[in-house]
Amino acid sequence: MTQSVEAIVAELKRGVEDIYSEADLIEKLKENRPLRIKLGADPTAPDIHLGHTVVLNKLRQFQQLGHEVIFLIGDFTGMVGDPSGKNTTRPPLTREDVLRNAETYKTQIFKILDPQKTRVVFNSEWLGQLGTEGMIRLASNYTVARMLERDDFKKRFGNNQPIAIHEFIYPLLQGHDSVALQADVELGGTDQTFNLLIGRELQKSAGQKPQVAITLPLLEGLDGEKKMSKSLGNYIGVSEAPSEIFGKVMSISDELMWRWYDLLSFRSLEEIAQLKTDVANGKNPRDVKILLAKEIIARFHSEADADAAEQEFINRFQKGAMPDEMPEFTFEGEIGIATLLKEAGLVPTTSESIRSAQQGGVRIDGEKIEDVRQNAQKGTFVYQVGKRKFARITVK
Repeated sequence: MTQSVEAIVAELKRGVEDIYSEADLIEKLKENRPLRIKLGADPTAPDIHLGHTVVLNKLRQFQQLGHEVIFLIGDFTGMVGDPSGKNTTRPPLTREDVLRNAETYKTQIFKILDPQKTRVVFNSEWLGQLGTEGMIRLASNYTVARMLERDDFKKRFGNNQPIAIHEFIYPLLQGHDSVALQADVELGGTDQTFNLLIGRELQKSAGQKPQVAITLPLLEGLDGEKKMSKSLGNYIGVSEAPSEIFGKVMSISDELMWRWYDLLSFRSLEEIAQLKTDVANGKNPRDVKILLAKEIIARFHSEADADAAEQEFINRFQKGAMPDEMPEFTFEGEIGIATLLKEAGLVPTTSESIRSAQQGGVRIDGEKIEDVRQNAQKGTFVYQVGKRKFARITVK
């Protein structure tokens, strides 16, 4: 049975922050044609992480509904540098950096998208042809006053921090991408809202029907606070080894687990609601976290890899008699492992931390660690001293 437009919209709204506008989306869907769905990504780093997959999953959803998916690699805009959410001028990448990273992007996105139904384009194809006259005409579409309405620009201007002219150009270039592709819908994180809306304005100026801008939440990283970012080290890359992915997912807090279920899982809302009920009725959250870890690993590797990662986890932790219940501590800022163990009551002194580590008695998430003089990694991990002392410790 063919779904109604209303049912399709309800499905597409899952996990979405905002739609500009829902009425426009309904109108486009009623045209009963494949819509051009655009997602742009500047290849600023070689790895795609789970934070990126939030919007890629939504792109996949459109693909499954029969729409034309356009994955735009910003090889031109990547050399300019997106100022979204930045409080300082961002240095542009070299052409070599951009092209090298772009190649890895093309491989990684197809862990989620169907390569047979995905059109990959590079925006240098049309932006590189603009020339000086074209760039001036493009810049004439927006005023400085409108640019300063953008939150990050407004804050920097108010704090007398520098804003380079090329940073004003960036959102116009991204908007021009939508004109060049005649996009019907553009997806992006909430930090892209300003850029996506400029695309709507430029399409109107070009005599096109404005695209629908759909924004999705930014996924919190392993620390549960800041958005997932490679520069912050709180990320899980989609190409990481299954055991690494499993261990990192198991390290997140129970509260963050539900947020990840909402934004990353392909389970139905009813299934997730049932899991929450099960936990409320006494099911161990760890078991629900295992389900999430296995789902993510199966998506980017295989079900066999997910099963193997689970078994490795059981061998390392459950067979090692790790207790279900243990003290929990939270520390702010940088802290040495030796000090952390003392403050958590696992050892009486920092010198005892050093001695225990040298004798192989200190473990973090089951892995022996010999140097406790280094700073503790941010995130949540199980620290163990000897056979019986455990603590779940979060460093923010």
